[in-house]
Amino acid sequence: MPDLKQALQNALKDAMRAKDRERRNAIRLLQSAIKQIEIDSQTALDDDGVLEILRKEAKKRRETIAELESAGRAQDAANEKFELAVTEEFLPRQLSAEELRPIVRQAISDAGASSMKDMGKVMKAVMPRVQGLADGRVLSALVREILS
Repeated sequence: MPDLKQALQNALKDAMRAKDRERRNAIRLLQSAIKQIEIDSQTALDDDGVLEILRKEAKKRRETIAELESAGRAQDAANEKFELAVTEEFLPRQLSAEELRPIVRQAISDAGASSMKDMGKVMKAVMPRVQGLADGRVLSALVREILS
């Protein structure tokens, strides 16, 4: 997705025009996280840097949702889910388990893996291929399933 900062800015303008306060606030949170990293590092982030921040923000939201749901705070979890949905709009589409399966099988054969002892080698081979396109937990579960 070219020029993520501009895409965020355009989405913010659209949300403001539509008077969508929740969406506007979620986008501002993302922009704030990006701006904070730029200030801390004293550099302007490129799209790869912005993508990395968006991934971290999405991961934070997922963890927070799990914590809030286990604490019985459904309304707060719903707010976090909305922010996660807005964040995921700007991230590349995640690969499904069916799409990951051939990649994992190829990595297993490349690494010569045969048992769970080789899981580290397989993960090391797979991660660069699917960086940003697959959740690590999903990938790890899939590698375990295929190796066992």
